[in-house]
Amino acid sequence: MPVDKERLEQFRDYLRLVARLHLDVRLLSKLDVSDVVQETLLRAVAAVDDFQGETPDEVAAWLRKILLRQLIDEFRRYGQVKRDITLERTIDGLANSSNQLEEWLVAPDSSPTERVQRNAELLRLSAALAELPVLQRDAVELHHLKGLSISEIAEQMGRTCPSVAGLLRRGLAALRVKLSIENDRYLPT
Repeated sequence: MPVDKERLEQFRDYLRLVARLHLDVRLLSKLDVSDVVQETLLRAVAAVDDFQGETPDEVAAWLRKILLRQLIDEFRRYGQVKRDITLERTIDGLANSSNQLEEWLVAPDSSPTERVQRNAELLRLSAALAELPVLQRDAVELHHLKGLSISEIAEQMGRTCPSVAGLLRRGLAALRVKLSIENDRYLPT
């Protein structure tokens, strides 16, 4: 299946989510994640002839690599990262944030059919998260994808614990509606 501009566009919300999960909160205030993703997609379009993969997994992995290079460029631009070993942790972190998304949806020993379904669900989840109000989206991502406690999120967001709990509750309820999930199979409670 050839990779074209339209197919790459399907990964925009996914890349935004991965970038938000990967970036330090201090950089989020300096960077526009949408700009980083736009530049990533422009780089992908320019390099599409060099891409050898075919499956959605391969496209996602290729785009994550391009996103990583873009994020490293942004880190350097803001003077946050010099040439040091933390770049290797950055690569692991990007893979881990993507793996956390995938763990929500399907067991790692899934069949090819389940993988295709998982990729479709990842794209739907990314799009649904992108539609949430910013505070709800941030709370859901920080708690369920980054693994922060409610008190850690409250401190980071400058809110109270009950406020964060409410954001989480409303965000998950909205995701369930958006994804039309009756049995809560894909969302933690």
